[in-house]
Amino acid sequence: MNDFDSPKPLLNSAFRRRGIYLLPNLFTTASLFAGFYSIVMAMNARFDQAAVGIFVAMVLDGLDGRIARLTHTQSAFGAEYDSLSDMVSFGAAPALVMYVWALQPMGRLGWIAAFVYCAGAALRLARFNTNLDVTDKRFFQGLPSPAAAALCAGLVWVSDDLGFRREDTVRAVACVVTLFAGLTMVSNVPFYSFKDINLRRSVPFWAILLIVLAMILISSNPPVILFLGFVVYSLSGYVYWFWLRQNR
Repeated sequence: MNDFDSPKPLLNSAFRRRGIYLLPNLFTTASLFAGFYSIVMAMNARFDQAAVGIFVAMVLDGLDGRIARLTHTQSAFGAEYDSLSDMVSFGAAPALVMYVWALQPMGRLGWIAAFVYCAGAALRLARFNTNLDVTDKRFFQGLPSPAAAALCAGLVWVSDDLGFRREDTVRAVACVVTLFAGLTMVSNVPFYSFKDINLRRSVPFWAILLIVLAMILISSNPPVILFLGFVVYSLSGYVYWFWLRQNR
C-alpha cells in the first residue's frame, strides 16, 4: 500500500458525515414547493388551488419527519431545512393568501393582521425548536403552525367552494381568523400533538374502521369537513386549558 492509499477511508468517512439524506429531504422539498405553489396561485387569483397547496404541504410535512425516524436518517440539516420550509409553507404562504384573498381592501388593518400571522408563525417555530427537550411531548405549546395554516386555507377553500362573495362580512371573518391563528400560535394553550400514537403497535379493528370512516367523510366534502375539523382542533386547546384551570 502506498502513501496515496491511506487517507481514502478518512475522506470517505468525512464525506458520509457531511452528506445529506435524500429521502426525508425530498419530502421536505416537496412541502416547500407546495407552499411556494400556494403563493403563486394566490398571486394569480386561483385561491382554491392556493388553499389546496397549503393542505398538500401539511401532509408532506407530516411525512418527512416520520420517514426520517423510520429509516434512521435524522440529521441536523434535515431539522433546520424542515423548519425553514415550514416558515414558507405555514407562515408566509397563508399570510399572503389571506391578504390577497380578503384582507387587502381593509387597508392598514388587513396587512397588520397578515403580519401578525406571519410573525406568530416565525415565533412559534423558533420557540418549538428551542423547547424540544423541555416540553411535554404529548402536547404542543400553542397552536402548531400547520394547523394554523390549515385553518386559514380551509376558510379560503370552503368560501370558494360555497360561492361566498368577498364582502365586508367575509373580510371581517377572515381578519378574525387570521388574528386568532397568529396569536394562538404564540399562546401557552396546550394542543394535543398525537405524538404518543405508535404506528408500529397493533391496534384493534375498530381503530381501522374509524380511519376508513374518516376518509369517507372527508372525501364526501373535503373543503367543509377539513375546515370544520381544524376549527374543532383550534378550539380544543382552549377547552382543555379551561378544563385544567377548573380542576386545579
